[in-house]
Amino acid sequence: MIEEYLYEMITLVVILTSLLLYFLLITQFKQENKKVLETIHLSESYELSGEEEGSFDTTSPPFEKEGTTVHTSPRKKKIKKVKVPAHGKIHKENFKDFSGIKILVAEDNIINQEVIRGLLADSGIQITMADNGQVALDILEKNADFDIILMDVHMPIVDGFQATRRIRADSKYEHIIVVALSGDTAADDITKMKTSGMEEYLEKPLRMDAFYDILYAYTKEESQLSEFVEVIMTKELNGDQGLHVCGGDDEFYKDILHEFIQSYTNSPQKLSDLLDRNKTYLADSMLLDFIGITANIGALNISKIALELKKAIKDTEEKSYSIILEEYKLHLEILVRDIKEYIQ
Repeated sequence: MIEEYLYEMITLVVILTSLLLYFLLITQFKQENKKVLETIHLSESYELSGEEEGSFDTTSPPFEKEGTTVHTSPRKKKIKKVKVPAHGKIHKENFKDFSGIKILVAEDNIINQEVIRGLLADSGIQITMADNGQVALDILEKNADFDIILMDVHMPIVDGFQATRRIRADSKYEHIIVVALSGDTAADDITKMKTSGMEEYLEKPLRMDAFYDILYAYTKEESQLSEFVEVIMTKELNGDQGLHVCGGDDEFYKDILHEFIQSYTNSPQKLSDLLDRNKTYLADSMLLDFIGITANIGALNISKIALELKKAIKDTEEKSYSIILEEYKLHLEILVRDIKEYIQ
């Protein structure tokens, strides 16, 4: 009798314990589920809330991951842009119209830096140079007092896309216009620049009229243009193109040509070595810079050949680029000879 009683008591205790554990688990599950639903609700509320106060677009795609860096899409400020009135050919002197503005230039190529620095020399525009996107971000962290950033999209360490996203994610930089600098002209490339937060796009080689128009559109309010001076045509090197980029400054143009000779006279051998070691991506990067620089100085023929070579090096199996590389070498030798005659 006693044994049956104990057996019933033990059975009852087991049943009660099981019921208690069951209710505890159900309660915990409901609490966790409630937290998840609240989180989802908050997320949906943020996505559907439209615009924040002020003039930023807050429509944000999901988080995006590049390597080990996680970031969100940039916030874009709606900045005033005025209509540029009709004008004649732009000369270096015309950039004095923007005296006092501050420009941060993020560009890793030394010759391109010199082109911009020389073009804006004596204009009264304050220029700060950064060799890559990380340097630009470090400069901004210490001093955000810039009107415009000229941002090369292809740079080492931190490229222009990454740097711009980080700039656009910080409201203290909302007053700064970011202008892309690139030789990439495809619609998809330009869309990528816009998506990253760049307001405008300047094609390499830099055209003075386009550069002037962007500075005017974002820094001027009145239609006051200075006089414009025609640039003189020179030689087979197409000095009109080169002098135009250099603002009609003959001495500055010669300085750029001198730097070009020092930097690229041995480029055929460098390219050949890179391709022999299957360093195609480095050869491609070198050619991209070369194409932009040669177009800047007015060496249009070899610029086109370099573009063909850039396309041909992708065919690593057939190595069809060998013939074009020889053509590149021949034209470069002629170009270097012509430049030496011109600058002496």
